[in-house]
Amino acid sequence: MSQWAEHNIHAKLTTILGTVASHDHHFGRPLLTAYQLAIEFAARYPIETDDLGYPIGGAGTGQQNSLSQYLARELSQRIKAGTITNIEGLFLSNLHLNDVRFDTDEGVISSSLTGTPFTLSLYRLRDN
Repeated sequence: MSQWAEHNIHAKLTTILGTVASHDHHFGRPLLTAYQLAIEFAARYPIETDDLGYPIGGAGTGQQNSLSQYLARELSQRIKAGTITNIEGLFLSNLHLNDVRFDTDEGVISSSLTGTPFTLSLYRLRDN
């Protein structure tokens, strides 16, 4: 059994995304970056996070793999395959983007993707 299935990560991410206030705006629900998902996942599910064995991520961690990267990869693959239909993914361009910083329980981290050719993954629950 995959760690994704073992820890019921899809349901946990659905719960996290479902708690983001939408303010009934015509643009729909707000988006969360993979970093924001990873930070919230780690805060809500520390046992599962420890078992996965990934740091949240960010510039300067010195590790290739991170929780934010794992979540983004798994979501992307499962959305593309059609096994996840309640979450949509989008990208934020790095055009004129200098830094994106996130607050965590361990301090502030910066995205490792800003200033690179890679885009930041964004996710939200689909509106019904």
